[in-house]
Amino acid sequence: MSYLSGEHMTGGYGGADIIRDCSIGVERGEIAVIVGPNGAGKSTAMKALLGMLDLREGRVLLDGDDITARTPQARVERGMAFVPQTANVFVSMSVEENLEMGAYLRRDDFGDTMAQVFELFPVLAEKRRQAAGELSGGQRQQVAVGRALMTRPSVLMLDEPTAGVSPIVMDELFDRILDVRQTGVAVLMVEQNARQALAIADRGYVLVVGKNRHTDTGAALLANPQVRKSFLGG
Repeated sequence: MSYLSGEHMTGGYGGADIIRDCSIGVERGEIAVIVGPNGAGKSTAMKALLGMLDLREGRVLLDGDDITARTPQARVERGMAFVPQTANVFVSMSVEENLEMGAYLRRDDFGDTMAQVFELFPVLAEKRRQAAGELSGGQRQQVAVGRALMTRPSVLMLDEPTAGVSPIVMDELFDRILDVRQTGVAVLMVEQNARQALAIADRGYVLVVGKNRHTDTGAALLANPQVRKSFLGG
């Protein structure tokens, strides 16, 4: 059993099911990646783990505890952090203020955590007084990830973290995500850049029409001829 595990999840946002008998999991100190074609239910599967939609079937476990009935807020309080694809920074606030907002649940001194975020993302230290809305797309993503890390999460969930950024920025973000993994955090990521994401993944899930099509290590999926032909462009 994984540290965070969604088992046989079936559900959607109202009428039709978007995910069907879908199982996703990630361990601490591991990167798990969800890939697949558009409309495969990748983001929905991640949001199901966070409690953002009701499951008709299946359950979600965190560190062995069944959290299926818990609210997203309760899951955040348990150590889950989520970075959405868009609208993930407060554009009128400074970088530092954005990070402070990430610590809103904490009652202790979070100065050490902010220092760690600045060490992880040096450009944010340089621009700490600058409004987040003035930053580049890649720098905004670093702010969003940094704000999530301010909660000191055990699980970091990223929805398309490299969407709309250049290949150079994508590589830099992936390097930082590898650094986060080294701290013992469980990283779960939805990515359209499947080849690059699987290259850094400890395990990968290929979803098609809301169902698990392939589950294996990132390296094994990259080497799988069927996966390469169908999802990675040969």
